[in-house]
Amino acid sequence: MDVRKEQAQLSLLLVDDDVELCSMMKEYFSQMGHQLDCAHNGRDGLSRAFKNSYDLIVLDVMLPIVNGFTVLQQLRRRKEVPVIMLTARVQQSDRIEGLNLGADDYLPKPFDADELLARIRAVLRRTGRLEQAEEVQKFGDVHVNLQAREVWAAGEIVDLTALEFDILALLVRSAGRIVTRDEITASLLEREASPYDRALDVHISHLRQKLEGGRTLIRTVRGVGYVFTADTGANV
Repeated sequence: MDVRKEQAQLSLLLVDDDVELCSMMKEYFSQMGHQLDCAHNGRDGLSRAFKNSYDLIVLDVMLPIVNGFTVLQQLRRRKEVPVIMLTARVQQSDRIEGLNLGADDYLPKPFDADELLARIRAVLRRTGRLEQAEEVQKFGDVHVNLQAREVWAAGEIVDLTALEFDILALLVRSAGRIVTRDEITASLLEREASPYDRALDVHISHLRQKLEGGRTLIRTVRGVGYVFTADTGANV
């Protein structure tokens, strides 16, 4: 079972004339458990936006037929959907114009797919559109409540230390993506000024003992880091 399919699915629209970029983003968001539609010009982007209900629209500035700024203006007259604008241009005036027209965020090209997803989640939280239920992640019979800092497995609460929960939460929020040892260490060092990087393997081992029960939830990528895979098995 793919862990990401049990997370709250987002419905997104990417309006960009770069067909290769759209294809890569569509594959990435599908792997992350989200639905991404694509349009390659401003006219088609507006048509899709008006016909469908999207959680957020990612909109390029430089579009054929109808440019991104005009698309944004038309959207704001009829829709309250959040918009993140993309641009390969570096002029500050472009960013200011987009924000003044109602864009919720701005991301320069080239960009990292993980950063785009993080920006999307940040905008949805800021606008109150990300459901609180998303804070409870379900992986078979393992439930992780990120807000209450509780973990349940097979209907029983799992006793984790604060540090173990912090590691687990970081991995869960990045489910399906490799989280490097450096990322985990840097994140933890913001909370505790101790050399946790040397003890990281021990903490991961404890998490596995408490959660996995013969299945694989946390996979080690040797020499790189860890990935939360939630291989819950065929019986889940």
